[in-house]
Amino acid sequence: MNMTPVTRATLPPLESYLEKIREIFSCRYLTNNGKNVQELEQALTGFLEVPHLTLCTNGTLALQLALRLLNLNGKPVVTTPFSYVATVSALLWEGCEPVFADIDPRTLCISPEAVEACLDARPDIAGVLPVHVYGNACDVTALEDICRRHGVALLYDAAHAFGCRIHDRGLLSWGDASAGSFHATKLFHTVEGGCVACRTDEAQERLSLLRAFGHIGDDFICLGINAKMSEVHAAMGLCMLPLLPELIRRRAELCAAYDALLDLPRSGLAKPAMSPDLEWNYAYYPVIFPDNKTMMRCLAALRREQIHPRRYFYPSLNTLPYVSPVSCPVSEDIVQRVACLPLWPDMGMDTVERVAAILTATL
Repeated sequence: MNMTPVTRATLPPLESYLEKIREIFSCRYLTNNGKNVQELEQALTGFLEVPHLTLCTNGTLALQLALRLLNLNGKPVVTTPFSYVATVSALLWEGCEPVFADIDPRTLCISPEAVEACLDARPDIAGVLPVHVYGNACDVTALEDICRRHGVALLYDAAHAFGCRIHDRGLLSWGDASAGSFHATKLFHTVEGGCVACRTDEAQERLSLLRAFGHIGDDFICLGINAKMSEVHAAMGLCMLPLLPELIRRRAELCAAYDALLDLPRSGLAKPAMSPDLEWNYAYYPVIFPDNKTMMRCLAALRREQIHPRRYFYPSLNTLPYVSPVSCPVSEDIVQRVACLPLWPDMGMDTVERVAAILTATL
């Protein structure tokens, strides 16, 4: 029996990628802001509707660069407990203190009310790092208002938000900056990669320095690291980008089939409530079970058939052994009963039917 993973990397036609690779072999220019990187940065700036975009090595380094860009390193930053561990890892690696604000039980994104309570209680907090969970938009207008009133920076972890739009704007255009991930399992990927979207020319120039050791030629301007994307990785992105409309269309089709076959919410299952006016990218298919016991029984039934959903996200980050413990009851409850079902663009409709049939029978 073939194993069905939660996702599978999408690849472009081999010949289109080999054409890019042949060009790289011909010119022997492999890195240091080459032609492919510059071309991909320009293409993504338009596609994501952002003022400026800087490519980098991966999504975690993108977060770290953005924290440095906004002078948040070494300072307390409000963030969500419901995310992949990379969100809090980037904060800790940059010497920040994660201050956890609980999530909205409907959208699973950070609660603006909880954010404001943290800011009211801690005048030393320097910034807010929300996550657009599963590509579902945070309450961007409320968070912008809160952060402006409190005079703190607003940086979004937009790892799941590629191609999403809200209020007639690209989702990565909100906040002082947004960090994206182009990991191989993402909707759009460069095998490994990431980006920082920012608002001003000055921020763009500083990001270019931060990702390349902080110098231009013999002029050493600031502290920097090596977070440059290679030409080989950018070539993959250039081949993937034209495929996006069809990939999103196919994902939407599969999600609609899941919706119909699982008979939400009559089955007792639920999905996160999408933010109003959101143009979603269908990056994931998360399901919220009524309780942990039911979820574990369903996951076990799927795994017996070699189908492997993922508890995405687990655990609640405020419970990690290397952070200061704090109570986030909504997140701590949700992580015990949410999982993502298999979803990738060329997945067969028969897989959706198998997953839905097993879940329905088990429930």
